[in-house]
Amino acid sequence: MRSIWLASNSPRRKELLALFGWDFQVKAEPVDERPLLGETAGSYVSRLAREKVLRAASPANNDGLIIAADTAVVDGEEILGKPADRQDAVRMLRQLRGRTHLVYTGLAVLQTSDGNIWEDVCVTEVPVRAATEAEIEAYVSSGDALDKAGAYAIQHAGFHPVEGLAGCYANVMGLPLCHVTRILRKTGLRPEMDIAAVCQEKLQYDCPVYHAILNEDYRQPA
Repeated sequence: MRSIWLASNSPRRKELLALFGWDFQVKAEPVDERPLLGETAGSYVSRLAREKVLRAASPANNDGLIIAADTAVVDGEEILGKPADRQDAVRMLRQLRGRTHLVYTGLAVLQTSDGNIWEDVCVTEVPVRAATEAEIEAYVSSGDALDKAGAYAIQHAGFHPVEGLAGCYANVMGLPLCHVTRILRKTGLRPEMDIAAVCQEKLQYDCPVYHAILNEDYRQPA
């Protein structure tokens, strides 16, 4: 078993990667997350995931795999990052409510023995329910919105921001596990368990797309 590093401090990514049942270490370095002029969402998350995995590489981790991810909430042509403050979080939630947006996650896995990098992108359509002003204010006041891209956590039971999801739930949390599995297969590393079943049990979500994703015949939302 090769060593595994996660190039992220995200508690959600740590929680999801742990579902594979492997021991791993965290080695995350900061990157500049500002989009480049004219950069598409797919190019943006791919670039940042690649930067993260390269920054995490060092002579100390010379025999293993480094996994990096970057997730963006995209409304039309606008990439929504983490809100600057409480007022910005309220603005984002008002903008997204009652509408469908896209969540992109770029993945990069680096094999430290030879520097090979495998990459993938997952896209999920996210239908946001029409929350009331009072619900938005209460959620933002809880503090949960302030460190989330798009100012929401899909898994927040109290706010329950999303209804009718029909894509990858784990992607919206920040680490699409079936896409990770696809990449790891290419490195020669295969999970010992049915990761799709483990993911669905953990998230309490009946995923309609996992089979197509794992078989690489899933058509991504555009």
